[in-house]
Amino acid sequence: MRVRWLGRVPYREAWDLQRALAGTGDDYLLLMEHPHVYTLGAHADPGHVLATPSEVGADLVQVDRGGDVTYHGPGQLVGYPVMTVPPGPHQGPAHVHRVEQLVIDALVRLGLDPASVGRLDGFPGVWLGADGDRPRKIAAVGVRTSRGRTTHGFACNVDTDLAMFGHIVPCGIADRPVTSLREEGISASMDDLVDAVIDASGVLGGGAVPGDVQRVVSGAAAPVAADPVPGGTPVPVALGRRLSRAGVDPGAGLAISQRKPPWLRVPARTTGEFLPLRRDLQQRSLVTVCEEAGCPNIFECWAEGTATFMINGDRCTRSCAFCQVDTGRPRPLDPGEPGRVADAVAAMGIAHAVVTCVARDDLADGGAAAFAATVEAVRRTAPGVTVEVLVSDFRGDAGALARVLDAGPDVLNHNIETVARLQRAVRPSAGYARSLTVLARASGTGTVTKSGIIVGMGEEPDEVLATMADLRSVGVSLLTVGQYLRPGPANLPVARWWHPDELDELARAGRAMGFAHVQATPLTRSSHHAGEAAAAAGLSPGRVVRRAVAGPPR
Repeated sequence: MRVRWLGRVPYREAWDLQRALAGTGDDYLLLMEHPHVYTLGAHADPGHVLATPSEVGADLVQVDRGGDVTYHGPGQLVGYPVMTVPPGPHQGPAHVHRVEQLVIDALVRLGLDPASVGRLDGFPGVWLGADGDRPRKIAAVGVRTSRGRTTHGFACNVDTDLAMFGHIVPCGIADRPVTSLREEGISASMDDLVDAVIDASGVLGGGAVPGDVQRVVSGAAAPVAADPVPGGTPVPVALGRRLSRAGVDPGAGLAISQRKPPWLRVPARTTGEFLPLRRDLQQRSLVTVCEEAGCPNIFECWAEGTATFMINGDRCTRSCAFCQVDTGRPRPLDPGEPGRVADAVAAMGIAHAVVTCVARDDLADGGAAAFAATVEAVRRTAPGVTVEVLVSDFRGDAGALARVLDAGPDVLNHNIETVARLQRAVRPSAGYARSLTVLARASGTGTVTKSGIIVGMGEEPDEVLATMADLRSVGVSLLTVGQYLRPGPANLPVARWWHPDELDELARAGRAMGFAHVQATPLTRSSHHAGEAAAAAGLSPGRVVRRAVAGPPR
């Protein structure tokens, strides 16, 4: 069983992630918090919602679990065992019993008196004082079992705002109060309860404590100096704090002046198609991620007449620690850009077009409409070309992602970038769970999905393998893994150089997991040999005849 502490995750994203994982044979225990939300079980009484959720700062979601209405929010640990249960008429109740026991065992590990925490006859969940005259509910339990797979789970109150329960009839029980660890005078933190649940989680699966535990690290870190280690690698203070919190020594990275190993040295080659292609793209006022992100493969790819187009401008609204794309106030979208990209694709005569973007959090749809327009323009202008889009997470907006998918890209690529532990340090405006959900939603439509991992930022090999397993579990079939190269002093230091043999091992492991194609070399980037990957997934890129297409007026 894989255990994942994912931090704070919007409820709808967590639900979609559960459903994707439930469709596999992999067992997970997902641990997280949610923003304020009320959820209605399949047979809930709407009259048990006593206030308008939006007026108290909460969302309202109808779900398919059992039970009535309950509340989820900050300060509450929510656990979702997504796992296979044995067949049989009594397995549903037995699973509920195991989930309750998991919470009971965890609370006892925190020091609660075993006699004070347990079950209350006729009322699912975990209760304090169940044997006395004042039982208080500390954890709700509601699950769903379908085709032998479970979703939903428990919600245990640590330091939850109990006033939020006053706007509902919690679980349809009007005469018994809800409590929390803080309300009971117990000083345990969220991290303490997470640790206790992980330690007790063997009760879900035959008593074996899971060996695959990964955590997203978030929250405040102890202040560090810009150069915390004499002679070390200076990093910006804010980045140093995030790295320190994630267990990475901010001053221990490789100096930016350190000579790269021979397998990372790329000679500059401006022969063949390189210079004509650069002139053509400049004349069309088009941007490529090849130049903006300093891709080491630019000479190889451009000499072959291929490029990855970057739409929606060249200024990103995020500031990821590994990236050199310019950040700042973006310019307005250019309505003529999709057509110019399509014309360039046709003029280059390429077989597989890759379109990516800067993050545009300033736009209501995150730039999704422009993505869709570009895919549609390429379809009209170069109908024999397969199209891959490398998208942002659209801040978790399922509608924006659907707009892109409705345009019919052949491959939907979204990079998870790094392991769970380093997410906050490496890309503070994104999230591990959100990226998995984006990919799960796309895979659920039947679209071929792809993702990428950057190594050399402080991760451990087992964390990379765990991330690969998570990607495969949500339906990703194409994977890229490449070495991180530090663009400049303001960026994350390189923790180490991965040897090509180590990356070969990851490629072999990925193929054993079931990925259709794994590109794992020191110089691999998201769109390197993208056409080969698409072909491995069963797509048939068809090169169109190179033709002259008039560029914009000079």
